Formats: sequence, C-alpha cells, structure tokens
Amino acid sequence: MNWKSLLLAACAPLLLSACATAAPSAEIAAPAGKPKFGTFGFDVAGMDRTVAPGDDFYAFANGGWMRATEIPADRGSFATFTALAELAAERTRAIIEDAASSDAPQGSNARKIGDYYASFMDEAAIEAAGAAPLKPELDEIAAIRTRADLSRELGATLRSDVDALNATDYTTDRLFGLWVAEDMNDTSKYRPYLMQGGLWMPDRAYYLDETPRFQELRAKYKAHIVRMFALAGFTDGERRAERVLALETAIARTHWTVDQTGDVAKANNVWTRSDLFTQAPGMDWDAWLRGAGLDRQATFGPWQPSALAGLSKLVGSQPLAAWKDYLAFHAIARGAPYLSKAFVDEHFAFNGTALAGTPQQRDRWKRGVDNTSVALGEAVGKLYVERHFSPQAKAQMKEMVSNILVAFDARIDRLDWMSPETKARAKEKLKGFRVGVGYPDKWRDYSALEVVRGDAYGNWRRSELFEYRRNLAKLNGPVDRDEWWMTPQTVNALNLPMQNMIVFPAAILEPTFFDPNADAAVNYGAIGGVIGHEVVHGFDDTGALFDARGDLRNWWTPADMAQFKARGQALADQYSAYEPLPGLRLNGAQVLGENIADLAGLAVAYDAYHLSLKGKAAPVIDGFTADQRFYFGWAQNYRSKFREASLRKAVLSDVHSPGEYRAQTVRNQDPWYGAFDVKPGQKLYLAPDQRVKIW
Repeated sequence: MNWKSLLLAACAPLLLSACATAAPSAEIAAPAGKPKFGTFGFDVAGMDRTVAPGDDFYAFANGGWMRATEIPADRGSFATFTALAELAAERTRAIIEDAASSDAPQGSNARKIGDYYASFMDEAAIEAAGAAPLKPELDEIAAIRTRADLSRELGATLRSDVDALNATDYTTDRLFGLWVAEDMNDTSKYRPYLMQGGLWMPDRAYYLDETPRFQELRAKYKAHIVRMFALAGFTDGERRAERVLALETAIARTHWTVDQTGDVAKANNVWTRSDLFTQAPGMDWDAWLRGAGLDRQATFGPWQPSALAGLSKLVGSQPLAAWKDYLAFHAIARGAPYLSKAFVDEHFAFNGTALAGTPQQRDRWKRGVDNTSVALGEAVGKLYVERHFSPQAKAQMKEMVSNILVAFDARIDRLDWMSPETKARAKEKLKGFRVGVGYPDKWRDYSALEVVRGDAYGNWRRSELFEYRRNLAKLNGPVDRDEWWMTPQTVNALNLPMQNMIVFPAAILEPTFFDPNADAAVNYGAIGGVIGHEVVHGFDDTGALFDARGDLRNWWTPADMAQFKARGQALADQYSAYEPLPGLRLNGAQVLGENIADLAGLAVAYDAYHLSLKGKAAPVIDGFTADQRFYFGWAQNYRSKFREASLRKAVLSDVHSPGEYRAQTVRNQDPWYGAFDVKPGQKLYLAPDQRVKIW
C-alpha cells in the first residue's frame, strides 16, 4: 500500500508543522455537528485555569474534572477508559438481555448468549447449588497420590489465559499459562508459548516485599484462604492456608519481573519435548503433556525458562499435601464468582477491597455482562457493531489512520540519527502495516460451545475449555493472520507485532477518544494519539525487534540500535523520576514501551493533523488555537483517579504509566511549548537538548 501524497512530497524536506501552518490562523465557527463535549469536543469546564500548563499540564487540562469526579464505589480507579467501558457495558447489557428474553433457536449464538447470561443472573439456582459445583474438580485433586498424578492434574488445569505481548495478561494463577501465537522466528506457523504462573496475588512483590503494607496484605491473604477452605467444607483451614502461602512464596521467588518478562529477545526460546525433561526436571512431563492435551506437540516456547525450571523443581520437591491444598484453593478461588453469595462476597472482600481498595461489589448485571462477553465475545460483538458502529465512523477513522501512517513515513525520512539502510527497513515495515477498525472481517465460530441454561458454573468451565481447545487446534492448521485478540465491545486498542497489524475496536471509538462531530484538532490529539501510539508500538523497544513480516529478526545497523537504546534509556530515566506515592517511583524500564508509543505517537498525530489541513489555515475556536486543542484532546484521554491500593498495584504490575504521567509526555514535544508559552523555570520545562525524541 502506498501512503505517499503530493502534500507530503512537497513538505518532506521540512517539518510538517512548518509547512502546514505557514498561513495565518483565523477565528472560525465550531464544527457543524454538535459534539458531545463543549463547543468543539473538549470539556472546557473540566479544566483548572489557576494552574499554569507549564507547571502541571495534566491539572491544567483536567483539574476541574479531578475535583468533581468521585471514584464509583465499585471501582478501584476511574478513568476515561472506565467511562467508555461503562457505556459499552450498558449497550451490551441491552443486547444480552434481548437475547435472554428471546425465543432464539437452540444452538444459535443468540440463544447461547441469552442462556449464559440468564444462568449467571439466576441467583436462586446458584444459591441452591452451594459448593456442589466444585465437587468433581476437588475430588480429582483429592485423588492425587503420586507425582505423576500431580503432574497430570497440573496439565489438566492449563488454559489459554495469558498473552505474552498484552500488558494485562502476562500471568495466570495456574502454574503455567499457554499462549498460542505465531512463532517469533517464522510467523507462517504457530508456537505454544508456556509462561510462568501460579500466584493468586498480582505480582511477586506481594509475596517478597517486607514492607508493612505487604506484610499486612499477606496476613489478609492467609485469612482469606482459611475462609475459602471453610466455605468449601474443608477442615484444618489454618494449616492448609500456611502451606498454600508458603508454596506461593516459593513460586514467587522463581518469577521473572514484569520488565524482564517484556524482553522478547530473552523470551524467544524453543524447547523440544526432551528439553522439558532436561531443562526443567521435577515435573513428570509425560503425565503433564497428557493432562494438557499436548502429548503430540514436538516443540514449545518457554517464555521465562528459568522460572519454568524453578516451578518444575517445586513440583518435584514440595510435599504432595501442599500441592493438593494449593490446587484445591485455586479451584475454589477461580470458581467463587460463579458460586453462592458467601463465596462471591469473600472473593470480593479480598480481591476487590484488600487488593484494590474497592469498597463495593459491582452490580451483578455488570459482572454478568463481562462474563458473557468473555465466553461469547465475538458473538456479542457482532450484535454490538450492528447497533452501535456506523460505516461513516469507520471511514473517518480509516482516513485518520492513513494520514498518520503518511506522517510517520515522513518522520522516518527526517530522522537525523538513523542511517539510510535502517530507514529503508523501517519504511518497508510501515508500508506493510494492516489496520483493523471496529470489528474483524470474519467472526468466530461458537458452534462447539455447549451452554446449559441454569448451569452458571458449568457454563464458565465449558467456555474456558472451549477457548483452550480452540487455541490447541490452531497448532494443527495454517496461521490466521486476521485473528483479532480483542472483541468489538472492548475499550482498548492493540498492536500485533507478529501480524504487523493494529486494531481499534468499535467501543473505543466514542467521545472523548473519537467524536465525528468534534473539531479535527481534538480528534487528532485524542484518537489520533491512540492511533499513533499503536503504530509506534511496531517500532518501540519490543516492536522494533520484529521485521516487516512479523518475524523476530534484527533489521538495524549496530550504530542505529545503540542510538535507539540510548534515547529509550533517556525516556526511562525521565519516568523513573516520577513518584506517584511517597517512596514508590515508576520503573522506567517496565513502562518504557508504552511511553515510547505515547511519545512518538503523539508527535506523529500532531504532524498528521497539520497534514490533514492540506495547506489551509489552522483554525482558532473559542479563543483556543488548533495546537492547544490538539494537546487538550490528548490530556483528556488520560483523565484518571486511583484509590491508593489500585495505584500501588498499577505501578508494580502494569506496563502503562498512570494517566497523569502519560498526559505529561507533552513536555518532550516542541510545539507544546509554543502552544502554551511554557518558559524556563516552570516545573515541566525541559531544555531543548533534554527533550527526548525517538521517532
């Protein structure tokens, strides 16, 4: 695909902004349609004009919103993403409830959607069942007598519940996680990646950090385990809980950190079946493979090989009684949301309140919507886009994407630190980018998923197994390079480096991110910044390691890679100086990829906005210049408030910086200084030679 244009060719030797803004600005009317927010698509009332933008741009743009907004009682945090997720949930609820009340044919997607949701909402039936749904799995665990039995049971628990390149799905509470995706060395075939797991709490620090905060959490966790055992009818809960916590602590010591896990070069390992025995002794791998249904698989991808070896060693060395208690607790804890009220309440008391600081359980219908969307995501999504995503919105988004790709191509040309050889490779990769907007071109087949009305727990178990088997089946067939890894009703966006593809689900294409009636400058700052972010993920500290085909292959000269790493280190150092809570700083290496994507994504969106003007004057609206409105659009994307426990959890385990710090990447953008007259001495001011520039 050729993204060149005549305007780009004319401006290529210059900065796009200089070429595009040569004509003087003029005061014009707001857009013809009425945007959702304010006159031109930005919530001016949510600003705090008592703050100088050069001191705290996030507060300047969002301070009024921060004062007026309360975190809902059922949330540990609240953000722009959350608001759109709530909107998507309301819309999805209507779709699901329509399906639940309809007389759709048996076996149809609509019937499965309706029956799944109705079963979860049938609290009387769930209450009557009590702990009985757990019995088959708990009986299997109780029957373990040997290491082979244990290994087979651990294999049988394996599910496709991790994603090595998705920041929110790095780990699982099962001992290992499975991610079936393209082979990093040859994306024409799949590889089953095995990832570390086994912890119930979010990160190894929750087990190993000796500060009072974490010691207190561990005490609460132990008490939670005791109560869960009691609810399931076990005796001697105190001793069982001690064994579970001790085993999980040993597991935590084997784990890689979040930033280590994000190093794809270190994660790109291939083991044969025999390597499992020699590199990770302790597990009875024959029994594990049979239990997992992987006994015919010849090769595997251990993402964190030393962690997998450490976990396997624990399987061979820790007492069977400890493992049986561990497996029983995890089975109870996983199933608790689908069991009676006592289980649900205890599950929330620890996972919601203790871990995230959330005071109130979410309404049951919201949990029902979420669970139904997980089990039948694309079936629900197909109905969602029929109601809530227009061809016009898709066309407008595609035009913005096109402009941003053109602008990024031009930025590659202007790089003064990159050799022509590496530039040519980067442009080749950019040219091959594929873009998904709104929804996938083909929908998933759910015909093999059995949904039984009245069996909430069983439906959940079968849906997990269905998804697992769907992923195993991929190992036997050709690669589907058009697979979406998000549903249309998901508020997020995605870069798929091994598919060289970016995806924007329908649910994120709503105000404040995208409003077809908003001023173009705001849209380019908001959704344009997101588009740029996802494009740049193809060239961040991880994406830059994949070539135009999606293979993990070096296409950089050594000197260019050294420059790239040095610039990335400068950005990591900048973010490591931020301190969201006293004594708790960001880990610049952990959040580096997302911050590179923000930094360069916003810069390319700025260029694309001015490119879109096609030489016309950049308008002034309500006294705000186009550049000011552009940066307002970006800042409003990242409005967010956290409860302390949720913020601490995010800093420790998330690869995204909290919203406040994402918004303030503007301090590295030269045009921002002119837009808001930012001067030396102000808190966000960086001298020109201190502003990080990568792409």
